[in-house]
Amino acid sequence: MDEIRWGFIGCGEATEKKSGPAFAKIEGSSIEAVMSRDATKAQSYAQRHNIGKWYADAQALVDDPQVNAIYIATPPSSHATFAIMAMKAGKPVYIEKPMAASYEDCCRINRVSAETGIPCFVAYYRRYLPYFLKVKELLNNNAIGNVINVQVRFAQPPRDLDYNKGNLPWRLQPIISGGGGYFYDLAPHQLDLLQELFGVILDAQGYTGNRGGLYDVEDTLSACFRFENGVPGSGSWCFVAHESAKEDRIEVIGDKGMLCFSVFTFEPIRLHTEEGDTEFDIPNPPYVQLPLITSVVKHLQKQGICTCDNLSATPTNWVMDKILGKI
Repeated sequence: MDEIRWGFIGCGEATEKKSGPAFAKIEGSSIEAVMSRDATKAQSYAQRHNIGKWYADAQALVDDPQVNAIYIATPPSSHATFAIMAMKAGKPVYIEKPMAASYEDCCRINRVSAETGIPCFVAYYRRYLPYFLKVKELLNNNAIGNVINVQVRFAQPPRDLDYNKGNLPWRLQPIISGGGGYFYDLAPHQLDLLQELFGVILDAQGYTGNRGGLYDVEDTLSACFRFENGVPGSGSWCFVAHESAKEDRIEVIGDKGMLCFSVFTFEPIRLHTEEGDTEFDIPNPPYVQLPLITSVVKHLQKQGICTCDNLSATPTNWVMDKILGKI
């Protein structure tokens, strides 16, 4: 494939700034069409972003002969359906995270990708951002010595929409989100990144609670897990915390120091050793998915290899389902 002509299934908030514009900024890549079940929304998105075609039916977009690759930017419950539809039509897929609404759905996607030979990629774009590449560099350069323990701490207050019981955000509707509320939406970035740094998580266990009572799904979780290299880790997530408890932090403890960084707020990376404390303020590109999408395009053009694929993304769904007690 010399020219990658993308069709978007879904054109929501994530596509406006994080991903959508990036597809048109890469040589040999363009946006051919977009689709939303809401025809007015699809038409508006196409007009605002100078995209020639729009659809209100996913199959029609997949069947468009000018579209030769599919970006799936819908809620997780439909990821497997659309990914399988696209791959069976012979068209590579780039799926928003998490890869699917369950580990079982990930396995379905993997089987079809293997059977058809059609590549599938997942939008764990933090693997490719300069900020996290710096974290990886520090670890690889033995800045904190032998890694002993990893800790995730995340807390945020409820959002205004969380109080609207009659019209909750889709992330809080289990049938759409995958059944894990904000955890299933936000934790994938953290867990995928940690597995990129330390290897696959082989065991995980979690405890969940609903402490705020604003909605039915869990709003507070604690978990422990173990990486394939033997390093133990733990995590805590609270989505109904007081403002004073707001936190976005990962601590990597080594026998020669500690490395601290954030996943969503991009606070300066902090290295603590016996030689003192050092901060690294690493900027990211305006469109945060651009580095990963570039790698995907180069892969499809046979000019490189993108490792952020369905097989490497599946363990994150397995870990989340283990923590939630779904498997």
